[in-house]
Amino acid sequence: MTIQLGYASPVDVDTYGPYAVTDPQYPFTGLIGDPEFPEEAGRYHLYLSHGCPWAHITAIVRHARGLTDIVGASYVDEERDARGWAFRERFGPDPVNGFTLLREAYEATKPGYAGHISVPTLWDRSGGRIVSNAFDAIANNLATSFAEAVGEHAPDLYPEDLREAIDITDTDFATAARKGGLWTSEEGETINTLERSDAHLADKRYLFGDRLTISDIRFWVKLLRFPQIYRAAITQDGRTLVDYPNLWAYARDLYSRPEFRETTDLAVQAENGLRRFPESPASPTAEQWAAPQDRAALG
Repeated sequence: MTIQLGYASPVDVDTYGPYAVTDPQYPFTGLIGDPEFPEEAGRYHLYLSHGCPWAHITAIVRHARGLTDIVGASYVDEERDARGWAFRERFGPDPVNGFTLLREAYEATKPGYAGHISVPTLWDRSGGRIVSNAFDAIANNLATSFAEAVGEHAPDLYPEDLREAIDITDTDFATAARKGGLWTSEEGETINTLERSDAHLADKRYLFGDRLTISDIRFWVKLLRFPQIYRAAITQDGRTLVDYPNLWAYARDLYSRPEFRETTDLAVQAENGLRRFPESPASPTAEQWAAPQDRAALG
């Protein structure tokens, strides 16, 4: 069957209203590897956004695990009106279904669906339905599925012996991000979680020593969006990412890896930052991200 490719009309807030999220729900929770979703190369497709950190995590995991020829991916436009995520010329059409709005994938899965439309969304091409929009679980699923297909040389991003520690670390980092990088202890002490991370990485290449894990990916996408995510810490003393020597070197080290660099659109990050917080400090340039660092010597 030939797919008719097309694009959504331009963002039109006057006609459709502004984009807004109320009571977001993530009702689709299938996993590749479930009986109804077997591990079949070419069967699954990811709908992603360059700006969404959760979609970005998923894109990095897909690349790092060597799944780019096994699980497809395409990108929605960054700007939205009340219709939600859409496919437009900047990032290309939906190559799987020819949808112009991501909402169509949800309606095809659950007719009359009126809930939240989110990325990442994992689509089953064979079944013509959504597998999952559980944003956190999709990345873990990709990190552990298709083991035979990718082979033993693919990095184990979610190793069994570290999973409990990874889950705790990821929860702590997510909480710290929601607090803008600052904690207030019961004694009233203000704790800069970025300073703690900077000290932790002084003698470790990755969060868990010499092993790259999904925790590094989740932390890195926050560091990439530093001016937007760690606003409280910036407000406290004016420091941004480049002012934390170990964090900045760690971030550049990860960016030097193809799975990070090739899934990152720095222009989109800069545009989204200015759109949301025009008064924020400027993000590092591509030249700054490419500056040398000697983190490899740590392990």
